[in-house]
Amino acid sequence: MRNLPIDVLRTFVTVAELGSFTQAGELLGRSQPAISLQIKRLEEQIEASLFTRKGHQLGLTSSGSKLLKYALEILALNDKVIAEFKQPSLTGRVRFGIPSEFATTLLPKILGNFTQSYPGVNLEINCELSKNLLSQPADQYDLVLALQDKSPRKLVSRIKEDELVWVSGSIHDIHLQSPLRLVLAPEPCIYRARALERLNSLGCPWQIAYTNTDLTGIQTAIEEGLGVTVLAKSTVPKSLRVLPKTDKFPRLGKVDIHLYYDKRTANNALLRLVDYIRISI
Repeated sequence: MRNLPIDVLRTFVTVAELGSFTQAGELLGRSQPAISLQIKRLEEQIEASLFTRKGHQLGLTSSGSKLLKYALEILALNDKVIAEFKQPSLTGRVRFGIPSEFATTLLPKILGNFTQSYPGVNLEINCELSKNLLSQPADQYDLVLALQDKSPRKLVSRIKEDELVWVSGSIHDIHLQSPLRLVLAPEPCIYRARALERLNSLGCPWQIAYTNTDLTGIQTAIEEGLGVTVLAKSTVPKSLRVLPKTDKFPRLGKVDIHLYYDKRTANNALLRLVDYIRISI
């Protein structure tokens, strides 16, 4: 039986996240040829090509993308096992910025479990719009979870892909009215921009009926029948319903959820949290 070496998988993940053999070598303290040799041996072992190059751009093949998912899970579990038996226990401070819609849906249980597993880690969490989080100075947060795919932060880890959907109250028919009444967060908001872009492209009449930066406020407005909104599908509360796609409610496409952080300055607590989120979402 063939085993995949942990250090080689870590090299592969680093190259995939940085998009560069040279930068990965600098971060891991190895030469570029040594990094290339590790990747070559990994490709020979799994009998698949992992990277594709277009000009100066390095990307993942379909096999590379598939392996990345497994490699992240393997590394996270490996590091968790080591942490369980290593003394002293994990300590440190992590300033974590998250979008408000994830603060009430996906993340509370994950962060609660992390805090119970690592009580020595001091988590400082702030909720904001994705674009506002990413517009802050780089030293404002140690870690940011956001939907935005363009950021001045160099190191990015893609967590998952999510579909944007139209959402309304479960007992109201406000979505049948014209012009369409919208309940949205203020600019800058990815959901708002995507909704208005799609409606305008199809010539659908609309009006902003309610504006709120907080998901709880938006949820309450939708439940009371003030309008419809747009959310990532995985964050839709159980009290709301996803509207079927029609001419009036066109497809909104998908968004990538990323973690933004600088691995070169990250403490062990931050790196453990990143791995914990990767395998939990």
